[in-house]
Amino acid sequence: MRRRLARLIITACAVFLCGLGYAALCLALGTAIPCPFYSATGFLCPGCGVTRMCLSLLRLDVRTAWQLNPGLFLLLPVLAAAALRLAFRYVKTGSLRPGRAMNLVLWACVVWLLAWGVLRNVCT
Repeated sequence: MRRRLARLIITACAVFLCGLGYAALCLALGTAIPCPFYSATGFLCPGCGVTRMCLSLLRLDVRTAWQLNPGLFLLLPVLAAAALRLAFRYVKTGSLRPGRAMNLVLWACVVWLLAWGVLRNVCT
């Protein structure tokens, strides 16, 4: 159990540091990786604006973060809770497979993101 906890902490720190590094790079260059879906189709994908949303959240500018991608912003607490639940499950049991209830929540998130992707293009 201690080994799994250590592995989880190291992985979480690595992901966090990569995210901070990407944020620093975006701020330094003034640009981010362009969305391939938007580049190919001209339509906004469900994740368009996520980099700018995260940068706004790092500056604690919740209002701007909401304006950039409200559909994904609403899912942040759900996704954070799901990640924490999976992390606790991994440390306790060694399993990365979500349970039945978690699967339903994750599929509901997928459906929401697909609906959000359609809705944001129809309404703008």
